[in-house]
Amino acid sequence: MGEARIAVIGGSGLGGAFREQVEGREIVVETPFGHPSGPIVLTRWADVDVAVLSRHGPGHVFNPSAVPYRANIFALKTLGITHIIGSGATGSLREEIAPGHLVICDQVIDKTFRRPATFFDEGIVAHVEFAEPFCPGMRQLLIEAGQTVKTVVHPRGTYVCMEGPQFSTIAESRMHRTWGGDLIGMTCMPEAKLAREAELCYALVALPTDYDCWRPHDPTKTRQALLQEIIGNLRTATHNAIELLRIAVPMLAARLDEIACCRSALELAVWSDKPRVDPGVVARLHPIVGKYFPQPPG
Repeated sequence: MGEARIAVIGGSGLGGAFREQVEGREIVVETPFGHPSGPIVLTRWADVDVAVLSRHGPGHVFNPSAVPYRANIFALKTLGITHIIGSGATGSLREEIAPGHLVICDQVIDKTFRRPATFFDEGIVAHVEFAEPFCPGMRQLLIEAGQTVKTVVHPRGTYVCMEGPQFSTIAESRMHRTWGGDLIGMTCMPEAKLAREAELCYALVALPTDYDCWRPHDPTKTRQALLQEIIGNLRTATHNAIELLRIAVPMLAARLDEIACCRSALELAVWSDKPRVDPGVVARLHPIVGKYFPQPPG
């Protein structure tokens, strides 16, 4: 197996499905931000070397607020990953986005408030541009790949990322719709922000599993029946996402150097006076900032 540059971060559904499908070498990475969600599996999938990480950990033990997002992204950066395809189960806020469809998100509204959302919370000040929160080049590639799969793949969608772990109230769900939200989920933030700070190209495939609570449920169905329906929708969406990635990953592998629009995100983002930054801080964040802080002579 060669050197992986592509990583897949699997959320609810896809994370477990990938773990069942792939075999490879498990890498345990220590980071300044603690341990990642679990071992990173280096494997060969779709005839491409890839790294696979389950966002919620083996056995789904991290709730959305507790996922070690900084450790996950830092670990992938340390291993030489340059491109990440993330996935995550969501609720749909639009009638036309049906459970089982896939959405290549283009925008996000961040409602999280409990999660460390930057690598630069001490010693270095950096402000990355985030107008387009998902890598445009990777989005376009996923849209192209989506034209060849059987399910409906929506080419854009605004993801409202809430803190959780509780689901929305009806009033909140209706409000998210008036905001222009298309999907409601709990995990793409701060993952996408951290990927941008780490200069990694990152795109998200959302897996709608239900219509959230803005749309009334079938009153004839029991709560258990509704849950089983959602689980079934997740299985369907997961299958569809795997088929999409089976096409997209080899396409991406052939265009890694072409799709590189996020790889200089820090070039103009560091506002600190570099000679005044503590060398210890630079050493701690070296995989991310090293190229912008030349080693002193001597």
